[in-house]
Amino acid sequence: MKHVISVLVENKVGVLSRITGLFSGRGFNIESLAVGETESKAISRMTIVVSGDESILEQVRKQLGKVIDTIKVIDFGDTDYVERNLMLIKVSAVPGKRGEIIELVDIFRGKIIDVGPKDMVIEISGPEDRLEAVLDLLRPHGIKEVARTGRIAMNRGPK
Repeated sequence: MKHVISVLVENKVGVLSRITGLFSGRGFNIESLAVGETESKAISRMTIVVSGDESILEQVRKQLGKVIDTIKVIDFGDTDYVERNLMLIKVSAVPGKRGEIIELVDIFRGKIIDVGPKDMVIEISGPEDRLEAVLDLLRPHGIKEVARTGRIAMNRGPK
């Protein structure tokens, strides 16, 4: 089972290395990792997706809490949260097929961000299943390249 964990850490040199070293040193695979500054330049948010059962997840949480630069560990497993991924897709787009691709991108609320003589670059964001659906529909057109971020997540506000 995949688990999404957010870790607030001090924004200092070497923190990312210590966190990822913690995972590799214990044989845990990071399926996705996204890191960026928060509203404070002194704090970064790391969103980590890891697979495993509850005992592995508990061990991960405890180990993350022990890292000196860790401020807070948030496990989204038992909370109501939103998540997004970002993907750029370069797809073959000969002039006769562009309208079809544009319609498909519009349906998924994506954007065409670059057009060349033989291809287009598409930007799409959303949950992982939406990104996979777009890829499936674009494959017949000829996907040339894909770049993806990892998941980012945040707790929903109180209801």
